[in-house]
Amino acid sequence: MNFFQKELETLSRDALTAIQNERLKKTIAYVYANNQVYRQKMQEKGIVPEDIRSLDDLKQLPFITKEDFRNHYPLGMCCVEKSSLREIHMSSGSTGIPVVNAYTDHDRKQWAECMARCYAMAGLEPGDTIQITPSFGLFNGGFGFFHGAAHHGLFVIPTGAGNTPRQVRLMNDFGVKAFGAVVSYALRIIEYMEENAIETIPSLKIGIFGAEIFSDSMRQKIEAALGIETFDIFGMTETGGVGTTGMDCPDHSGIHVWEDHYIVEVVDPETGELVEDGQEGELVFTSLTREAIPVIRLRTSDASRILSREQCACGRIHTRIDRIKGRLDDMLIIKGVNVYPKEIEHALLEIPGVRNHYQIIVEEEDGIQDVTVHVEVEPGVTGFTVEKHLKEALGFSPKGDVFPPNTLPRNEGKQQRVVFKKK
Repeated sequence: MNFFQKELETLSRDALTAIQNERLKKTIAYVYANNQVYRQKMQEKGIVPEDIRSLDDLKQLPFITKEDFRNHYPLGMCCVEKSSLREIHMSSGSTGIPVVNAYTDHDRKQWAECMARCYAMAGLEPGDTIQITPSFGLFNGGFGFFHGAAHHGLFVIPTGAGNTPRQVRLMNDFGVKAFGAVVSYALRIIEYMEENAIETIPSLKIGIFGAEIFSDSMRQKIEAALGIETFDIFGMTETGGVGTTGMDCPDHSGIHVWEDHYIVEVVDPETGELVEDGQEGELVFTSLTREAIPVIRLRTSDASRILSREQCACGRIHTRIDRIKGRLDDMLIIKGVNVYPKEIEHALLEIPGVRNHYQIIVEEEDGIQDVTVHVEVEPGVTGFTVEKHLKEALGFSPKGDVFPPNTLPRNEGKQQRVVFKKK
């Protein structure tokens, strides 16, 4: 089994908890001393750093959200002087005000370490070739994959986004073993290979996908089409970028959270109270080793649950959470049924002859949602077949139609699979 830092990745639960307790105390004292936003939030709750002595005290602390980052744009959440910063990344939101994270040299090294663990866990060894297809820019994907690859000693093909013919050619020419991507770009590569009668890329063994939620059915289709093993990597702009909060291992029994760097909680999205392990709720992260912009009890709006705190078959002790089910604000209520887009995708791809491209159009009028599902299919698959299966799987019949292959809208990068319209 491959490890980047075997001793830290296979610590006992007691040893890992001891590290978390010590780092939590230091982090709380650090943000209280160096950031007015955190200090004011704690003072409003009557909390001083000395009140936080262990993980048991974490629940006393106030939450933060993406809105705190936007309200204190650009660097109001920062704990260091601007002269100490070396890099920024950001994600935009519906308000138009971006969420910014900034990095010191220490933070870039921490990011690279988390990503290097992910690479090793996927089976990559120093000297192996990785092709990085996410864009290199303010989106953190390209740089995150790059920092980790350099730290792990990989041979990097930094293609960035787009130009699929060149991407496939380079994979073949350089004997690429693994590639990083958003999952919808993997589908574009598959489509290009089918269009050009390219059956396989012999060297390609591993796909590491982030930034988009995808179902087990989608995972199976990609693995079968490319002959690879896929890994679901997790990380947000606020936590430091791709890979910072973990990835699933070769056992594929949940996403390992790097707990010596982050504490994970699951709370009831309505009350903010902790839920029992195994119960679904909202993920909350606290960073333990970030310098420029640590996060304390960051509410992510991502729906998941704690699967296990026991040692995994891969040998790692770090807590496993379920693969992200969806964003809480993306959950749809259609004809009285609660459903996430990921669940619609899974049901669609269970149907023989249904292809990988689909579009979910959500229309809302006076607070009532209705959904239309368009999907590409092979000849012979009818709309009745699709509707019947979706009703059986989801409990309602969406409107929609079937389309020939390669006719629904697509682009070279992240696909807009869910479209919201208000009447």
